[in-house]
Amino acid sequence: MAKINRTVIINGEKRWIHAETEQQYADKLAKIFGTQNGCSTKHNFREYARNWFNLYSKPNIETATATTYERQLTLHLFPAFGEMAIEDISVDDLQLFFNGMSGAKATKQKARLVLNMIMEAALEDGLIQRNPLKSKRLKITGAASVYTKEYTVDQMRFLVRNLDNVKKPVDQMYLAIQALHPLRLEEVLGLKWEDIDTDNMLIHVCRAVTHPKRNQPEIKATKTESSVRTIGLSKIAAIYLIRGKDTDFVFGGENPYSYQQVKRMCERIQRDTNFDERITPIRFRTTVLTDIYDRTKDVKAAQEAAGHTTAAMTLKHYVKGRACSTLTASAIVHVYSA
Repeated sequence: MAKINRTVIINGEKRWIHAETEQQYADKLAKIFGTQNGCSTKHNFREYARNWFNLYSKPNIETATATTYERQLTLHLFPAFGEMAIEDISVDDLQLFFNGMSGAKATKQKARLVLNMIMEAALEDGLIQRNPLKSKRLKITGAASVYTKEYTVDQMRFLVRNLDNVKKPVDQMYLAIQALHPLRLEEVLGLKWEDIDTDNMLIHVCRAVTHPKRNQPEIKATKTESSVRTIGLSKIAAIYLIRGKDTDFVFGGENPYSYQQVKRMCERIQRDTNFDERITPIRFRTTVLTDIYDRTKDVKAAQEAAGHTTAAMTLKHYVKGRACSTLTASAIVHVYSA
């Protein structure tokens, strides 16, 4: 229900104005008077977008998503359109904006997503006749996103052989869990001891920990419903587990580790093992999923281990394949010469 409900008399006619904020009330009042006088009142893009974000977007989305949206507004949209009227933004303006943006196409699409929601709201409010982002002339190009590169089998074997050289027990536990299971970093940080069943060699993935505001943890549900899952516990990893209280986080105890603490762990692990590349959590997930598929050739098994909603997601972003081009050529020769 609207917070502001007032009546005004215009040319002897009683009119109701419903609004959520004083600014919205003022805009609607100005629009009515402008229409009566044969002119229209335009709306500043920055003010309109900020109202949309604070009223309709931010309260209804995840904190991390809200942070991403606000970053698009601050870094890209406000500098480009902040002083313009939303009614005056044309297809030409948008094309110039996207042409001038650097970075990958995916980066531009993030800005487009937020801008499109604002334009659709303006269309619904009757401020614009059509959404210029829907124009067929508009082209958004850019470099392709660089997918996460998996570690080689030799690199993974090296890390496993050197687990005992990692000095801190907590670092050993982290490497054993993160490197040998298809888990997102936020899922590893969300693990509690009650989730690790060493009797049946299982890990129950029940929650996630993110840090949308730097090192302030947010304990939340997993990324999707499919992300709630049970996976096998590696026998190698089980050796290095030092069990704590069931209700404690595996990494952090009463309070989960921050990203900064994980970063320092990864630096220590690299130093202790003399590993030849940076220790990067996301690369382990990609590597393990690649090897699950490479070993089993079962995309559904890889999908379930990953916690993905669709197999297409697993294949597109995580399963890289170990076979080289000569092996694929040999396979064709074998089939056709049989």
